[in-house]
Amino acid sequence: AQPTPFCSNTSTHGSSSSPLSRPTKTNPPIRASGRAQPMAGSSAVYTSCRPHARAFHHHPADQAQRGGGLPGLLPAAAWRRGGAAVPRASLVAARTATEEAVYEVVLRQAALVEDLQGRREADAGRRRRWRDEQVEQEGDAELGWGLLGDAYDRCGEVCAEYAKTFYLGTQLMTPERRKAVWAIYVWCRRTDELVDGPNSSYITPKALDRWEKRLEDLFEGRPYDMYDAALSDTASKFPIDIQPFRDMIEGMRLDLWKSRYRTFDELYLYCYYVAGTVGLMTVPVMGIAPDSKASAESVYNAALALGIANQLTNILRDVGEDSRRGRIYLPLDELAQAGLTEEDIFRGKVTDKWRRFMKGQIQRARLFFDEAEKGVMHLDSASRWPVLASLWLYRQILDAIEANDYNNFTKRAYVGKAKKFLSLPAAYARAALSP
Repeated sequence: AQPTPFCSNTSTHGSSSSPLSRPTKTNPPIRASGRAQPMAGSSAVYTSCRPHARAFHHHPADQAQRGGGLPGLLPAAAWRRGGAAVPRASLVAARTATEEAVYEVVLRQAALVEDLQGRREADAGRRRRWRDEQVEQEGDAELGWGLLGDAYDRCGEVCAEYAKTFYLGTQLMTPERRKAVWAIYVWCRRTDELVDGPNSSYITPKALDRWEKRLEDLFEGRPYDMYDAALSDTASKFPIDIQPFRDMIEGMRLDLWKSRYRTFDELYLYCYYVAGTVGLMTVPVMGIAPDSKASAESVYNAALALGIANQLTNILRDVGEDSRRGRIYLPLDELAQAGLTEEDIFRGKVTDKWRRFMKGQIQRARLFFDEAEKGVMHLDSASRWPVLASLWLYRQILDAIEANDYNNFTKRAYVGKAKKFLSLPAAYARAALSP
């Protein structure tokens, strides 16, 4: 599944090789396990709240479980019941430690919006200094605005080749926003390929540490290659916080050692790392409608919800594919409550127990989509349509799973082209309404 505008995920669960995986002059190899590995990055995806003095504990399973929900998001009581309907009044409770940690990142990103002008000026100054240094070393002909334009074009080409639906959605954005989203997408894809790409068997925690250091450098105006330069420029133009990027890298760290999730609380944190973060990365680019009365915090919460919804959808769609790789991204406690075991997943047989279990999981994902849709309406009008269209299209994958009689072991759930095109006018009409 490729990321969609506003909030989506980059975890491809076995993505195919791309130009980003091959060493080039602007994309040199990274060293891991003592040998050169052709990768698209150098330190780690989502390097935010994780390994070194992060806001979260390295092992989510160690966190306290108190039951709760993010304000303005989906109450955790609904999560705990696999999406079963519960009176909303009964869902007010304290947040879990996991949710508190994620919420801190949401608040931090929302606060950046209020300090936008000062950040832009400081970052623009860093970027000018970096460009001046490079021009001194390499000459203006070698590194000028033309080269930066080429960097964005290369990012667009990657999007067009590996995320066709996503790329189509970006064509509805303004040029500046379109290029920025391309740059974010490419960084996310490169990060994901560190653990899911053709060289994933060589990736170590130290390689992810180097990728994280490289991320910090590009946010300081010291990009390593062409793709980094595009993201560095984007970070200087929009109030983007580095923390969600660091957190995505932490999600990649989890994939190096973790293939089971005992509870939904653990799975929620993973979904935040690999998908919810994308929403926090892209909302500053999409912008909030000037006439919106919603707080920045509530809009970012909705972006987080969309990322969680997209990743849950990926997980439900890819159960069979993941099981063949020895992975189960479903809450083991909920499987047990449904009378199912890991062996049932590996056996891949659709039973009545499986259908009942899947109905609850799908309902929970839909609740996250519902919460996300409320926030989409508060985005800037120029971004609202592509984001809403992407949300509706992705949500239809859940319908496809149901149409396949919940057989996500051997059947691939997808949305046909006809349904995609029929969704666009309806999304346009809905997006045209005032927030």
